[in-house]
Amino acid sequence: MNSVFLPEAEKEFREAGRYYENEAPGVGLAFIIEVHKAVTDIVAHPLGFPKVRESIRKKVLNHFPYNVLYSIEADLVVVVAVAHQKRRPTYWRRRLRSRRV
Repeated sequence: MNSVFLPEAEKEFREAGRYYENEAPGVGLAFIIEVHKAVTDIVAHPLGFPKVRESIRKKVLNHFPYNVLYSIEADLVVVVAVAHQKRRPTYWRRRLRSRRV
């Protein structure tokens, strides 16, 4: 199984990494590594994480207050959002309307 980020998810992932790196050198890289580990876990066990919506599941990051929200489409994990746990908790739902996930 492969994975892909929606463009919006890729953008917020990179912005969060830059934010952490600007706050404390090395922390941005740690965040990026943690997201990549999460995606690797998701690809290995796509049904192993809880549903938050009918077709959306989430993996909670270790050490960072973020969730990786994703859907499974055939043999593809689609990362819908890399979402902060306390900010606008459902903003990513509008991304689903255009994708019919």
